[in-house]
Amino acid sequence: MSKPLKIALVQTEVLPGRPRENADKIIRLMSEAKSNNARLVIFSEMAVPGYLLGDTWESASFLSDCLSQNERIVAASKELNIAVMFGSVAVDQTKRNNDGRLRKYNAFFTAQNGTLSAPADAPYPFSIKTLLPNYREFDDSRYFFSLRKLAYELNRQPEELLQPLSIIIDGENYLIGRLICEDGWGDDYDFQVADTLVSNCLDKYGRSLDLFVNISASPFTLGKNQKRHRVFGENSRRHNTPLLYINHTGIQNNGKTIYTFDGSSTVYDRSGTILAAAAPYEEEILYTEYNKSSGDIVALNCPQTVTESSCESESIYCALRYGIKHFLDSTGISKVVIGISGGIDSAVTAALYAAVLPPENLLLINMPSRFNSATTKDLAHQLADAIGCRYAVAPIEESVELTVKQINNTPVHFAGETSNLKVSDFVRENIQARDRSARILAGFAAAFGGAFTCNANKAELTVGYSTLYGDQAGFLCALADLWKHQVYDLARYLNDTVFHKEIIPQGTIDIVPSAELSDAQDVDAGKGDPIIYPYHDYLFRSFIERWDKATPADILRWYEDDTIDSKIGCVSGLTRQLFPTPDKFIEDLERWWKCFSGLGIAKRIQAPPVLAISRRAYGFDHRESQNGVYFTTEYIERKDKLLSSN
Repeated sequence: MSKPLKIALVQTEVLPGRPRENADKIIRLMSEAKSNNARLVIFSEMAVPGYLLGDTWESASFLSDCLSQNERIVAASKELNIAVMFGSVAVDQTKRNNDGRLRKYNAFFTAQNGTLSAPADAPYPFSIKTLLPNYREFDDSRYFFSLRKLAYELNRQPEELLQPLSIIIDGENYLIGRLICEDGWGDDYDFQVADTLVSNCLDKYGRSLDLFVNISASPFTLGKNQKRHRVFGENSRRHNTPLLYINHTGIQNNGKTIYTFDGSSTVYDRSGTILAAAAPYEEEILYTEYNKSSGDIVALNCPQTVTESSCESESIYCALRYGIKHFLDSTGISKVVIGISGGIDSAVTAALYAAVLPPENLLLINMPSRFNSATTKDLAHQLADAIGCRYAVAPIEESVELTVKQINNTPVHFAGETSNLKVSDFVRENIQARDRSARILAGFAAAFGGAFTCNANKAELTVGYSTLYGDQAGFLCALADLWKHQVYDLARYLNDTVFHKEIIPQGTIDIVPSAELSDAQDVDAGKGDPIIYPYHDYLFRSFIERWDKATPADILRWYEDDTIDSKIGCVSGLTRQLFPTPDKFIEDLERWWKCFSGLGIAKRIQAPPVLAISRRAYGFDHRESQNGVYFTTEYIERKDKLLSSN
């Protein structure tokens, strides 16, 4: 009977664009795994360079540095006498990608005794990612050459290049199917990488694989891990083969959108059952033993855990807290200023930062005008007292009046005539919002030696319910991927579970949401935002988060069929209750569609970076062009028919 193979699955934080630091950590953890008698140690996809690097991938000097760090890791496999698997970039200096730049591969390296291991007939001494994702935040084919394209270039079939790795460790031969992230998510592709590896293994060796190893750089998204368990578990079950999934932690970004990497590395046995999972967002080594004789795998140091909580607010909180902390660390920001109004969004933002920063590094500022009620001013003060951080009140009425007076009284000269502009009530609202952010928050942040936040939620960002250079300004928008109902749920979770006391005042949770920029938004009179969140949260979500994004034509069809509530996910009967006649429904729909696809796009393009939580976040995840408002022919025809028949 063969001796079990001890394997170390290393879940570590990868620093994007820091190959030397990542390689240092990899070599150190290889040594740690060796000291714990592991014979094979595995790291994640792009563990050396990081993954979301933008056009840094086009720097020859950076690529050269990555390659030298790869060589250090390969050499360490001999020095430490341990086999290692890791993901990194590979470069073929003799070839070019389609854009004329150096040929780059997203590669899976296996090193042993100071040399790289690969199938005998492989074109390179590493395996190449087959399926390159080009949806959401991914843009792989912009930078990397896929195995499928390489096969066609070599006048071969992709199946021919997908061969199992045969590696001998302590005298035993192991056949391993190497997968790079997307290669394991083949449901929607016409090419199944895992199936091909198994088939080729049977043809070449007369037996099936010992193990699948999937190295990943997979950002957190609500619900992703449950789907992964279904897909990867079914893969193990169908092929009767254990699967090791190794993901890393940390944050990475593509400029406009920031992603947390939750790790959640997992061991699946050959029946698809989860044997062990690393804690989300923690650096950790999972040790397992694979018994070649029986085909069984056992977890040595970690009990089975659930990699994503069934409580949505808990998952959201963990991702936001981790993302905020690491973004502050990566940008060198240690002090934060938050404008607090007494409302729910600013209160939740403040509580999140209070969970990350020491109280002396957090400054909350209430900036009332004559439209702010005593109720909200008191709630803002209660929040600051509960957190125990720095607090200030900076009224804006005097400065707003100065701006209004200056605009009204400043002569404008044109064509020999002189006139004066007049500030409308609406423009006065925008002046208030800009005064708070561009003047007070920016000034206080500079004096405090920190930065100030944007507190907008996803509903507001969707329809541009914010002021450019005003309440949409800030260095980071932590709530911009949360709908309003998720913000309320998170507030309750923060009070009940995180702080175990009422940090966010109950009055803030109960009060009507309002910008308090005019008499028409008097919270004490129950007057608030024009957005009806229990309905519009779900309508707006259909614009952005559905895989097949909804347009007004789809929504009008659902309205006619009386399926709209179930289609968008709001409470049954709510739509007809709010809009009892077709003309009222259409008026509301068109108002918000125009905001979403019109000026809202310009505002989103200029918005701060967004922390991604959902299946589609604003920023680079949802790529937009400013094409103006458009209603399809189907919509016009349905609208005319519906209105004429009523």
